[in-house]
Amino acid sequence: MHTKTKEDFLNGQVLLIDKPLGWTSFQAVNKLKWVIKKKFDLKKIKIGHAGTLDPLATGLLLICTGKFTKTIAELQGQIKEYTGTIMLGATTPSYDLETSIDETFSTTHITDALIEKTLPQFIGNIEQTPPIFSALKKDGKRLYEYAREGIEVNIKKRNVHISAFEITGKDNTSIHFRVVCSKGTYIRSLAYDFGKALNSGAHLTSLKRTKIGDFNVDNAVAPSVFEEKLLGKDLN
Repeated sequence: MHTKTKEDFLNGQVLLIDKPLGWTSFQAVNKLKWVIKKKFDLKKIKIGHAGTLDPLATGLLLICTGKFTKTIAELQGQIKEYTGTIMLGATTPSYDLETSIDETFSTTHITDALIEKTLPQFIGNIEQTPPIFSALKKDGKRLYEYAREGIEVNIKKRNVHISAFEITGKDNTSIHFRVVCSKGTYIRSLAYDFGKALNSGAHLTSLKRTKIGDFNVDNAVAPSVFEEKLLGKDLN
C-alpha cells in the first residue's frame, strides 16, 4: 500500500481488505474509518463496503472512501469467486458453523462419481432460498432475528447465476470447492442444497472470498496491516 494523503481518501479510494475470521464487515469498515480519521485528524469521512461477508467468512472486502462510495452499487454487482469447504453428512440451521448440527445423514452412498454427476445441477441459472440466519430484511426485521426467536417465516426464493462450481479436493466427508457466482448468491444455501441433492445433508465449514470483478484477495491487506502502514506503528 503506497502512502496516501488526506486528499486521496477524501477524493475516493477502493481499499482491498482481507477480512479476518470472526469480524463483521461493519467492524472492518469502522476500523478503517477510525484509522483514517486518526491519521488525518478528520471529523468525518464517507466510507462503506461493497458486499457483506459473514463473520465466519474471510477474504476480500472492498471498502470505498470519499466520492468512491458512489460506486458501491456497481462494485456489488460484480462477479464473485469463493473457495471453501463443505462438510457432508450433517446440517445446521444456519447452513454453516454459526449454529450446532441439528441432523445427521449417511454418506456411505456418496462416491466421487455421484459428486461429479450432481455438480451440473448447480451450474447456470439456479433458484435458491437464502438462509434464515441472514441479514436480509422481511417486514423491516432481519431474518436472523426471527431465527433467534424461533419464529418461522416464508423466505422468497431468488434466482442467481453460478458460472463455475468445481471440487478442488476431498478429505473424508469434507469437500473443498471453488465457486464463481453472481451478486446475491448464498454459498451457505449452495452447500445445503448440494447436500440435499446428494441424498444426504451438508453445511459450510469455511469460506473465503477470493475475487470481486478484477479485484483479487492476493492484493488485499488485513485491517491491522492497513493501520500499521497508515499510522506508522509496529503493532506486533
